[in-house]
Amino acid sequence: MIFRSIRPLLFRLDAESAHRLTIRLLRLLPASASAGCDPILRQSLFGLDFAGPVGLAPGFDKDAEVYDRMGRFGFAFSEVGTLTPRPQAGNPRPRLFRLVEDEAVINRMGFNNGGQADAYARLARRSGKAKAGDLVVGVNIGANKDSEDRIVDYVAGIAALGRHADYITVNISSPNTPGLRALQDRGALDSLLAAVMAARGESGPPVWLKVAPDLEPADVTDIAEVALAHRIDALIVSNTTISRPATLRSPLAGETGGLSGAPLHDLALERLRDFRRATGGRLPLIGVGGIGNAEQAYARIRAGASLVQLYSALVYEGPMLARTINEGLVALLRRDGFASVADAVGVDCPLA
Repeated sequence: MIFRSIRPLLFRLDAESAHRLTIRLLRLLPASASAGCDPILRQSLFGLDFAGPVGLAPGFDKDAEVYDRMGRFGFAFSEVGTLTPRPQAGNPRPRLFRLVEDEAVINRMGFNNGGQADAYARLARRSGKAKAGDLVVGVNIGANKDSEDRIVDYVAGIAALGRHADYITVNISSPNTPGLRALQDRGALDSLLAAVMAARGESGPPVWLKVAPDLEPADVTDIAEVALAHRIDALIVSNTTISRPATLRSPLAGETGGLSGAPLHDLALERLRDFRRATGGRLPLIGVGGIGNAEQAYARIRAGASLVQLYSALVYEGPMLARTINEGLVALLRRDGFASVADAVGVDCPLA
């Protein structure tokens, strides 16, 4: 109710200014260690205990300024970044657009961030890795736009931030850094993951790989095979899309950049199902894209996602969306007779 009353005021600001104001306000809040979810939502993955399945996607907290405040809003995990080795201004403004008529967002931010050393100082405030029930903190790493060797940049990210991350996400799927998505090609991806996993070593954090939704069937197969071969810990499906559905109504629909929010829902769900089949259930999946309510989160879980992430829907639904989704998931799981959220993962996409 409070958000609904102030949303018109926030929408008078341009999208990026409203976002910066939100971050400044969140910095005034004390840290919150846990999402306080119903036990039915708890699950353990790659040695981490997740109090619930709903996480905050990267892009919201680029520079690790407020990650430790997000548990109070119902998020069980918070992913900061994308962080590059060196500070980066990103693309010229305006670069973030609300498509209000479509409940969508287009961004061409370009990995704007203060660099890994700047974020390290804030991540180092953590008193060790997440314990049972704690907020899980992930770090999303990328390459600088002008990097001569992008694989070196990802290895640098592991070395710089792995110590204070519960998991590391390798982001090769942003459409706003020229040439970055080429790292999804089989040969390039094989070289990248070999270097990343070697840098991670035996004692480093779990590694997640974030892929685009704009993939052909052969791409899905290649990515799945390479990911399994290098024994990464999870796939995030997916990032923003460069496609533009014919249903878009906003006059801003033609802006360059990645589209997220409600119009991405169907494509992201389809791609999740593709990766469920391609990996044969041998690799945990994280569902992202167009999730704005409990039913959509539940559909993503039933399609094979162990966890889900949100960002764009918060622009339209407000900060308590994760808590609302958690409450809805509890009701849906109990309605369908599941003892835990893990029991529902993939039931709509059987592998046999």
